[in-house]
Amino acid sequence: MPMWTCSESCPVGFTKLTLPGKPICCFQCVRCPQGQISNQTDAVMCEQCSWDTWSSFQQDKCIPKAIDFLSYEELLGLSLAAISISSSGFPLCIVSIFMCHKTTPVVRANNYSLSCLLLLSLFLCFLCSLGFIGYPQSEMCLLRQVAFGMVFSLCISSVLAKTITVVIAFTAIQPGSRLQRWTSVKVSYCVVLFCMCIQLSVCIVWLSLYPPFPEYDIKTQPGVIIINCNEGSPTAFWCMLGFLGILASISFIVAFLARRLPDSFNEAKFITFSMLAFLTVWISFIPAYFSARGKYTVAMEIFAILSSTWAMVACIFMPKCYIILLRPDMNSREHLMKRGRDQ
Repeated sequence: MPMWTCSESCPVGFTKLTLPGKPICCFQCVRCPQGQISNQTDAVMCEQCSWDTWSSFQQDKCIPKAIDFLSYEELLGLSLAAISISSSGFPLCIVSIFMCHKTTPVVRANNYSLSCLLLLSLFLCFLCSLGFIGYPQSEMCLLRQVAFGMVFSLCISSVLAKTITVVIAFTAIQPGSRLQRWTSVKVSYCVVLFCMCIQLSVCIVWLSLYPPFPEYDIKTQPGVIIINCNEGSPTAFWCMLGFLGILASISFIVAFLARRLPDSFNEAKFITFSMLAFLTVWISFIPAYFSARGKYTVAMEIFAILSSTWAMVACIFMPKCYIILLRPDMNSREHLMKRGRDQ
């Protein structure tokens, strides 16, 4: 007997959908949903692709998903890496300038050894952003946030030590003051070491209990595997970042209260501006961190690292370099004493 049909065969990539109230030979061809395929004609149902594959354009076979992370091969990652590497040269240049002029009043009045330690930490701050670029391996995930936290703790604690030194130095010049023994370099290094130990303790607990690890995100963007580092414990990450905020806030408050101390080379006002810029950058980073996805979250953190580091370089050291290189007439003891008498 002759065959009777009312529908054509469904090609690959489609599945048959029976029409209610119609004979079984009457059906509708429906394209398979995304992530599913059919590789034969008149398929009754579509097959689901595995977690690391996705359906092709014709939806007749499963192909590997695209992998997305912030890499050096793309323009965004390459640009951030170039900015980071080129910026790291500025603290080293300032160190060389300070070494060549370490006997001048500008350098001596601002604690030469502590300034060099701060510049070294700023150099490391620029370079630590490179740890966020590239394929997120296990070792990178373990070290990049810890390196960021420790380097910035060294930086902000050095700023705090400089601020405390400025305040104590002006208080200790009064006759009979007992604070003179607290103006030594050892006290500044003790402040730095104490702050570093607190941050180190937070990082050790973090890595011991909830270490970061690589994570494969297949839900954010269909057909793409976003590889990023899961922080392990968001609480530990925000504790580390919050400790930096506490150090910066203390430095800002102390420097703000000491900004009117009389001295030609009083850097309290410069520290005030640098800490204000630092806090502004990282407070703005919080909503951007939660709103960005994938590699753009990493890019936002790198941008915050570079911006806050540049704020400290520009606000604290650029005025000194301006006086040393362009206004040597202001870099003299006579000018310092004259400004002191005027104030």
